[in-house]
Amino acid sequence: MLVLENASLKEYNTFGIAAKARFFASISTVDDLLSLLRDDRFTAPFIIGGGSNMLLTENVDKLVIHINNKGIEVVDDNFSDSEILLKVAAGENWHEFVLYCVRNNFGGVENLSLIPGNVGTSPIQNIGAYGVELKDTFFECTAIHRKTFKEKIFSLEECNFGYRDSVFKNDLKDEYIITSVTFRLTKKDHILQTDYGAIGDTLKEKNITTPTLKEISQAVIEIRQSKLPDPNKIGNSGSFFKNPIISQEAFTALRKLHKDIPYYPIGNDLIKVPAGWLIEQSGFKGKRYGDAGVHDKQALVLVNYGNATGDEIWDVAMKVKNGVKDKFGIAIEPEVNVI
Repeated sequence: MLVLENASLKEYNTFGIAAKARFFASISTVDDLLSLLRDDRFTAPFIIGGGSNMLLTENVDKLVIHINNKGIEVVDDNFSDSEILLKVAAGENWHEFVLYCVRNNFGGVENLSLIPGNVGTSPIQNIGAYGVELKDTFFECTAIHRKTFKEKIFSLEECNFGYRDSVFKNDLKDEYIITSVTFRLTKKDHILQTDYGAIGDTLKEKNITTPTLKEISQAVIEIRQSKLPDPNKIGNSGSFFKNPIISQEAFTALRKLHKDIPYYPIGNDLIKVPAGWLIEQSGFKGKRYGDAGVHDKQALVLVNYGNATGDEIWDVAMKVKNGVKDKFGIAIEPEVNVI
């Protein structure tokens, strides 16, 4: 296993930030990971997967471990009459995993097509899109403790999933490294989610009334491609901010001032408001500050047009955050991890 010094991280983060790692290693097996964790030369290593949910504002003066193990394994092909369990290595690309499921008629993750990143980081963020979240198909995950090197299996309940949240972002932050995730997917009698966002309209335009998993996945791909920039062409991390959740009382007052505000009731007298709409209405959509800016098609996405630093992108984020607060009185929070 090769450990590099002063290695560029530009190709390992989707913002394309030209930060460097003091040491860098890409691991393809759990044994390689354990070997590095036990190496006394390195302390508190920094873990990256697909690099899609972070903003590097400085060099990383420690060992960076890139989780790059691969493999998809059928754990139980008859978990129930209509379900299957799939164990997926943390280093697998998320979208490629979704396409694998679609090809094999395994339902549950098709709405999560084209989300950037790797499988191993998906539970940390409880990724979600178009009415579906990772927790809806999550069965368990396997992780290694950074200090004891012991393996632990986390159940759905133990992960304490919330909106873009999990135990791995809170009580167990920086304690475990996820090495695989097991999903509970349908083999038949799929429960399709087509009412959220533009999925229904896209299917209707195609005259599709009884969609397949593949048709839903393709609809999501087309919607995302029409709104979101390709990280391989313009540096970005997808949605930069979380959609804020406010009380029904606060929303009622807000709606009196902004009658056309979109919203999504989520129970318990709580309302989710699209952060992208708030940002656009605050005048930031398409704004550019040097090589950092807000995307011109989706205001929720901050972009690196070429050579922006992490600090420059963070400055834009703070402009946006303060602007939304000034106009709407709502605090929007970053979805990405700022390093």
